[in-house]
Amino acid sequence: MSETPFHPDDPPNGAGHVDLQAILHTAVDRGASDVHLKVGRPPIVRFDGDLGPLEGFPLLDALELEDLVTVVGGSSRSRLGMFEKTGELDTAYQPEGLPRFRVNAFRQRGEVSIAFRVIPRKVPDFQSLRLPPGVERLSEEHRGLVLVTGATGSGKTTTLAAMVGHINRTRRQHIVTIEDPIEILHDDATCIINQREVGIDTESFNEALRRALRQDPDVILIGEMRDAETAETALQAAESGHLVLSTMHTVDASETLGRLVEFFPAIKQPMIRSILAGVLRGVISQRLLPRIGGGRVAAVEVMAANSRIQELIRENKPEFVPEAIAEGAFFQMQTLTKALIDLVLSGDVDEEIAAAAAPNRHDFTIALERALKEQAVRERTEKEQDAAAEEEAVPDSSLLRVDNLRVV
Repeated sequence: MSETPFHPDDPPNGAGHVDLQAILHTAVDRGASDVHLKVGRPPIVRFDGDLGPLEGFPLLDALELEDLVTVVGGSSRSRLGMFEKTGELDTAYQPEGLPRFRVNAFRQRGEVSIAFRVIPRKVPDFQSLRLPPGVERLSEEHRGLVLVTGATGSGKTTTLAAMVGHINRTRRQHIVTIEDPIEILHDDATCIINQREVGIDTESFNEALRRALRQDPDVILIGEMRDAETAETALQAAESGHLVLSTMHTVDASETLGRLVEFFPAIKQPMIRSILAGVLRGVISQRLLPRIGGGRVAAVEVMAANSRIQELIRENKPEFVPEAIAEGAFFQMQTLTKALIDLVLSGDVDEEIAAAAAPNRHDFTIALERALKEQAVRERTEKEQDAAAEEEAVPDSSLLRVDNLRVV
């Protein structure tokens, strides 16, 4: 991406003496995913998962950051008021000529720090994200619950956006999203999409979800499954015939099932497991890894709720879920270990990085060694077959004869 010239010493364009527009513009042009502003430090940006200073900009002071909170939170006076009370601000910010940013401002040691996350300008698709076929298959569901899980910064929002974009292009339905804040903007294609932001358009996730059921929705996206009340309403919505999409901060399908049930008191958990077994359609769990040569790539575990998975949910045996996923290739399931091995074999991810991300390093190493040997055998066999085909294509000179200066 071409780099736009900037001049940090020019007169300020915005709050205080810091040129926020120049900082964000430079970070985006250089391919950063996140920007961190902290008192006493220059702007810090994240490239390919690692943090480093954004060269050419001065140290930031307390007054500048206080003023920046007013700039980025200016779209909602109520949120600025909550920041003064609680020291927390979640919002979205889109300066002219730049993509949207998800912004979190917070206080530490009595001073303000701000984190910006760059949001893609365009709605991504499955091919550009290199997501496995199982993700698109789950996007084809018309009812039930689909969860996208992973740590903060693992690309959950982007995957959900690709799923909503796919539905928006292939169906004629009503999609309602409840987000905090709204990140990727969707234009109506063959669907109508209403995006509601907590704190601006609605008071809370749970209140918006309850109201959504009266808005004739076909698909409901909940930005995050945060508590028992939201989880229970989401299960009810899925049970009543809607497709519900949401996220959780869990690392794999097994942990996701346990965490979702644990939202509820012990006396209700058997009932919740029974409902979950009936409505859950799948869990997509992902991690972002640095790609060889630059950039990042997602390693994705896909669990589809077939009859065996449903039985394991009812019987409260989440520890057997990884085994069921490994045996579910017919349903386009794949384990995280399989995803990591494929990334190593394709040359996208370093073997050591993949091993560190694996759920079980020892099992991953053994499986990778076997896969590398199988790949070597396939490549050798293909070379031998190509060589044999070339030999067959060359005519035998002893079969040629000269007749009237023509080769027959």
